[in-house]
Amino acid sequence: MSEQPRRARTSGKPYRRPKKDPVRILAFEALRAVDERDAYANLVLPPLLRKAREKEGPETFDARDAALATELVYGTLRRQGTYDAVLSHCVDRPLGEVDPPVLDVLSLGAHQLLGTRIPTHAAVSATVELARVVLGDGRAKFVNAVLRKVAQDDLDGWLERVAPPYEDDPEDHLAVVHSHPRWVVSALWDSLGGGRDGVEELLRADNERPEVTLVARPGRATAEELLHEDAAVQGRWSPYAVRLTEGGEPGAIAAVRDGRAGVQDEGSQLVAIALANAPLDGPDRRWLDGCAGPGGKAALLGALAAERGALLVASEKQTHRAGLVARALDGNPGPYQVIAADGTRPAWRPGSFDRVLVDVPCTGLGALRRRPEARWRRRPEDLEGFAPLQRGLLRTALESVRVGGIVGYATCSPHLAETRAVVADVLKQHPDTDLVDARPLLPGVPDLGEGPDVQLWPHLHGTDAMYLALIRRTG
Repeated sequence: MSEQPRRARTSGKPYRRPKKDPVRILAFEALRAVDERDAYANLVLPPLLRKAREKEGPETFDARDAALATELVYGTLRRQGTYDAVLSHCVDRPLGEVDPPVLDVLSLGAHQLLGTRIPTHAAVSATVELARVVLGDGRAKFVNAVLRKVAQDDLDGWLERVAPPYEDDPEDHLAVVHSHPRWVVSALWDSLGGGRDGVEELLRADNERPEVTLVARPGRATAEELLHEDAAVQGRWSPYAVRLTEGGEPGAIAAVRDGRAGVQDEGSQLVAIALANAPLDGPDRRWLDGCAGPGGKAALLGALAAERGALLVASEKQTHRAGLVARALDGNPGPYQVIAADGTRPAWRPGSFDRVLVDVPCTGLGALRRRPEARWRRRPEDLEGFAPLQRGLLRTALESVRVGGIVGYATCSPHLAETRAVVADVLKQHPDTDLVDARPLLPGVPDLGEGPDVQLWPHLHGTDAMYLALIRRTG
């Protein structure tokens, strides 16, 4: 005899089978995958949504259900730090002692109560029902008790209680209020150069859901073609960018399915465009993308190279990622070559290229809007792990470009240890180089600082926080 009927009989109440809510079950499954497998929500969600549509049918699981499931997952991940602080006040033990699946359900409930307009009674009852389905009756009672405590105040009220006063501890206050680890708050503050207003605007931007941005690959598609899609508007800065203001499924767009267009943040597009347009003396026939996976920048660079009759060599160390690069470049209008090679141990002769891009592996702190779980996975010590690789890739890039050629060092992180510190260290060992002012190569883009390098920001430019330094080899 099962445990649930025994408990039901003891209480004198008939057993009721819990109601399955496909939206919240999907959200729970996504959070478990993020937690258990270190998966990324942007990779986990699409197949889960497709599975739900196929299982439930489009009439039962429609676009509104998909939007709600997406909001529950991303909202819970973005505000995890804030919700943990609130839940710590409502749970009678350290959160580390709460089973992770229970904590995921509690976090989903906290987000519905504090981060959405779902009515309080509906948020509590739906989450408790989810707990009954995925956790069982016993732990559902615990969830119910905790969420009723959470529901006693709104988000502003809870922040007054759980966040230390700004005057006492500015970084910890911002960390709790804006749901970022303290060390990330400190690093972003340093990168911005100080000032409370700027860092708060950035932290808020990190917690906003970004629009989907498409790139029309030159010679294969045009922005005008993509603008015919529903809720599509021209990008802010890149002539190849189109924004989908109401989300949507990019895979449903013919040009994206065909590979003539792709999903690519406008900051990434600007990096490729700036490198392609940097002034160059002498031949302009061979370009290198030295860290090409998964292929977005390589596809745009390949198209831009094709317009000039140049060859793009796209190099990626990991074989499976090299396969993604090959797929992205398939159909490129000009010559290209994809190779699986270690960028620090080049498979080409020194001085072989006219333009070189190295978009180096990094902490990814510049893309926290798109990958909110990354903020909770990264640790300060990760910087030390990336540092030798970043410096090695830039050194090899400078050796791979000819005299007079241009190297672009890019990273999707604004952390000074991954941007200016790397460039400064490597250039000390390469006195035969000059920094090129990258700002004129991003025409119309405001707030680019004093140069010569460029740091883009979500709150100022609506892009990921991409960094770019352009370096000319002079001898």
